[in-house]
Amino acid sequence: MRTVDLIEKKADGFELSKEEIEFIVNGYVAGDIPDYQMSAFMMAVRMMGMSAGETAILTLTMMNSGDTADLSSLPGVKLDKHSTGGVGDTTTLAVAPLVAACGGTVAKMSGRGLGHTGGTLDKLESIPGCSVEIEMDKFIDIVRENGVAVIGQSKNLVPADKMMYALRDVTATVRSIPLIASSIMSKKLASGADAIVLDVKTGTGAFMREKEEAFELAKLMVRIGRLMGRKVTALITDMNQPLGMAVGNALEVREAVELLSGKIPETDPLYEVCMLLGVHMLMLGGLAENEKDARSSLKAAIDSGEGLRRLQKMVELQGGDSSYLCLEKIDELLKVRQIIDLKAPKTGYIHSIEAEKIGTAAQMLGAGRAKKSDPIDPAVGLVMKVRSGDHVSLSDTLCTLYVNDETRLEEVKKLLLEAIEISPLAAEKKPMIYGIITEKDV
Repeated sequence: MRTVDLIEKKADGFELSKEEIEFIVNGYVAGDIPDYQMSAFMMAVRMMGMSAGETAILTLTMMNSGDTADLSSLPGVKLDKHSTGGVGDTTTLAVAPLVAACGGTVAKMSGRGLGHTGGTLDKLESIPGCSVEIEMDKFIDIVRENGVAVIGQSKNLVPADKMMYALRDVTATVRSIPLIASSIMSKKLASGADAIVLDVKTGTGAFMREKEEAFELAKLMVRIGRLMGRKVTALITDMNQPLGMAVGNALEVREAVELLSGKIPETDPLYEVCMLLGVHMLMLGGLAENEKDARSSLKAAIDSGEGLRRLQKMVELQGGDSSYLCLEKIDELLKVRQIIDLKAPKTGYIHSIEAEKIGTAAQMLGAGRAKKSDPIDPAVGLVMKVRSGDHVSLSDTLCTLYVNDETRLEEVKKLLLEAIEISPLAAEKKPMIYGIITEKDV
């Protein structure tokens, strides 16, 4: 078997066998296949696509390229959720403890932020002492005691994905649905979850800009999960503007605490997406028969404070100072040199908010990374004061900036004013949820 022949076969539109896909992936991880040949293969996949069967084989081969987590000692159905990446996406910090408070077992391995998207691990590390680099035995013990823990992925978890993604980033092969699906699902499956709820974002701040692409990706990942014997549901949600109002690390922790404290209205988009994710996690885990019962349980976990207590206990068990996770003390994580209000330059309606530019502005303030080695300032970022469709008057506050480093401040302000379009006419409001894909749908 020769790599060049397999590249040509895929480039000509033919389906590859299990043995051929394993030959390419395993050969690349072993160092027998050079970067340039793997790059050519992934470009052929981007141009010609893969069948669901091929993508499932690719996912399984990537999953088995390194360590896999064994969560069998934990009780019940092991639940997980995954977002394809967005701006102001604080859902994990709220949903995971809420589901645990409802009897769920949430053993989650998460990622860091890069570019305009935020990472759950960075948010947790904004809490003094909180560690996300935890050995597997301790991780399982925390989940057994508290029902929830969130840690970083093991260094040898799906090495094939790490190697392939590094190439995709520099060879214009990131936006390939089979490669995205196999990347996400190989990590989720290797993490040991029995049931997974996927939050597939679509819009200006998402990898999947078009709804049709998002639905295609969601259906493929649900199909892969079924082929692998896992329960998977996917929500297609809007990312044409930030999901939450906070964009940053400690700022998003504060917003999660506000949600778990019952301070965010039920009409808020962040609240609604958190509820739907939690609803489907509970139903996949057999902890609720229907959406009404699941929603009632989640609401009770907010009203009783049990969801917040689970988050506090998780942070404490992971070495963090949980005393910050209350409304009275959370602002101590947000001490910055300047807090600046960005004012509306004219009167009108908020016609659109480009989520990617909002995320990039926060990253430029120091809340995110342009490359993996960049440091993060946990206190900085921004809080939106408007959403699409809102009316504003001249000099109303559009957003509030939390600033320590002024180096790029004027550039950030300019980018934000470009991102927030004010028009004489109100924009049509987009739905937060475009669709839900279950096993029955595929």
